[in-house]
Amino acid sequence: MLLEVKDITVHYFKVPAVRNISMSVQEGDIVTLIGSNGAGKTTTLRAISGLKHPSKGEIRFGGKRIDRLAPHRINALGLAMVPEGRRVFPQMTVLENLLMGAFLRKDKNEIQKDLENVVFKHFPRLKERTKQMAGTLSGGEQQMLAMGRALMSAPKLLLLDEPSLGLSPIMCGEIAAIIRDIHREGETVILVEQNARLALALAQHAYVIETGNIVLSGPARKLRENDDVKKAYLGG
Repeated sequence: MLLEVKDITVHYFKVPAVRNISMSVQEGDIVTLIGSNGAGKTTTLRAISGLKHPSKGEIRFGGKRIDRLAPHRINALGLAMVPEGRRVFPQMTVLENLLMGAFLRKDKNEIQKDLENVVFKHFPRLKERTKQMAGTLSGGEQQMLAMGRALMSAPKLLLLDEPSLGLSPIMCGEIAAIIRDIHREGETVILVEQNARLALALAQHAYVIETGNIVLSGPARKLRENDDVKKAYLGG
């Protein structure tokens, strides 16, 4: 198992944001977390990536316990997060943003190879804009840049937090196609996505979070047919 989350509880001040969350991710899968706003999806990702330490429970990545490690040490183990809202560096160029994703890597030849064979392959639009300031890109292009920056760390596990947020339906389709392509090439993904229909179409396995608890889990194709999931998240 690539990632194991066991009974974690995460507090903001004295208020628990998630309670006794357990989940696992097998190498090569897309796993999605779906739920309403404030359900605890982003908090779970923040705990996995080291941005918020659980008050109880443990998280193991590649067999190593990571729930007390700093984010940069977790990143060095092969886990990268694309945060909600993209968070590109607006006053830096596209190329500078991408190279920031590789800041822990030493081999310049491998970095250049990944820039050409991974990032520019999946995001050709970024190659046309390498000298452009990131803050002047469209929302969809900034999402591509945030994903490309994460891929430049050569991750074993990619965390995507609301990649379709604020994007047009056409751009959502483009981002979904890129996630599929990245996955086909062997990337393991945890996807947090408000668009449950899109998330369940992309994922192999899904977890439903409500008010900080996992209330349902299973193969994504089965959850797509679940009456409660249809009613709450798929509009019928």
